[in-house]
Amino acid sequence: MNYTRAASASPERIFSMKKLLLVATILLTGFFARAQETLAFPFQGGKDVMSKFFKDSVIVSPQLISRRATGTAVFKFTADESGVIKKIIIYYADDITLTQPLIAALKKSNKKWIIPDHEKAHDFIIPFNITFVPPATPPNGLAKAVYNFYTHRKPVISFDQVPLDMATLLPTVSINYELGQ
Repeated sequence: MNYTRAASASPERIFSMKKLLLVATILLTGFFARAQETLAFPFQGGKDVMSKFFKDSVIVSPQLISRRATGTAVFKFTADESGVIKKIIIYYADDITLTQPLIAALKKSNKKWIIPDHEKAHDFIIPFNITFVPPATPPNGLAKAVYNFYTHRKPVISFDQVPLDMATLLPTVSINYELGQ
């Protein structure tokens, strides 16, 4: 048997095999390495529908209104493949009383969440901002009431590690309420 013929391939053949291998590598890399997967917005109807849903669903209690409560709350929740919320975790809240109407609104959003394909459940992080609409002429004591709420608030703060895993950060939902009389 003559093995020298197989071992000594022509330079043109080696060059064309290298080109073929390079093109195949580029194609496979482009196919398997996606920089970012395009996902639809995870709430049925999109971002604007989600914001309107929460603005309509959050019911600010008379106690929060009388205290002139304002602040931020950040939640992490898990939705399953049918869009049902399985668990809600408070990551941060300026005051624990702000979380009650927000959790109630989150529970109303069952079956409205869309998770990525091939997942059984997905985590979302959603920040809320609650504030009142300032009146044209502030009533007496408004500044004092706001200051009083701020100094007596009971924040929820995480002191331990907070695992984020593969969570999707949603846009902040701003809730504005009227002070009334």
